[in-house]
Amino acid sequence: MTFSFKSLLTVSAIALTASFAAIQPAAALDDQQKKEIGEFIKEYLVEHPEVLLDAQAALEKKQDEARLTQSAQLIAQNKDAIFNSKNDIAIGNPKGSITVVEFFDYNCTYCRHALGDMDTLLKQDKDVRFVLKEFPILGADSVAASRVSDAFRKLAPEKYAQFHHTLLGSDGRATEDSAIEVATSLGVTEAAIRAEMAKSPNNDMIKATYQLATDLNVTGTPAYVIGNETISGAIGLEAIQQKIANVRSCGKTSC
Repeated sequence: MTFSFKSLLTVSAIALTASFAAIQPAAALDDQQKKEIGEFIKEYLVEHPEVLLDAQAALEKKQDEARLTQSAQLIAQNKDAIFNSKNDIAIGNPKGSITVVEFFDYNCTYCRHALGDMDTLLKQDKDVRFVLKEFPILGADSVAASRVSDAFRKLAPEKYAQFHHTLLGSDGRATEDSAIEVATSLGVTEAAIRAEMAKSPNNDMIKATYQLATDLNVTGTPAYVIGNETISGAIGLEAIQQKIANVRSCGKTSC
């Protein structure tokens, strides 16, 4: 997060002015005193510019702590919908002590880049349960692909991980047709997929995911829930592993 020099200068000026006022609490500052204080603040900051960096670091830390507190509260309020929804598939270790939840869209470029992070994580860490939460927000094609995916999950849940990996990892835009092509390649007929889609449309599932994302302040993909934190963006394997290590160490993503 970036803060302007002007805002930081204002914070410093307020602090220094408060200190001056504390020396003379009963005296109102006249124009000359205000001028002198301004000149003093300017001189001080020019000679000690590190004060601005310290103020910025302190402000960032305070705001990050507030964000994490709010995130933890929202996660606690939506725990079952996040970690135990019947509409999601968990891969990796079903009894893993750490659960990572990913909101994704089949047409999300960054989700495709993050696919390798998931693969490596699950290969290296056998104590992670990874929940795939479909969040189709990138247009009608994404919604259509998600409907096919939902039907496939209901018909062949044991092959869903392979379906997910194939469709998300493919070139080109994910559509209803491309999703059905992946489904048929894994042994589920188009007729069966279309019959399941007609029988059990996933409108409610999509609405529920949209509502959950709103509740968690998730606005894009990928987004992760790890421990007490909701994380936006493809933060990379190393960052995910560090947050997992922190949860194991102190129960929070930031120790």
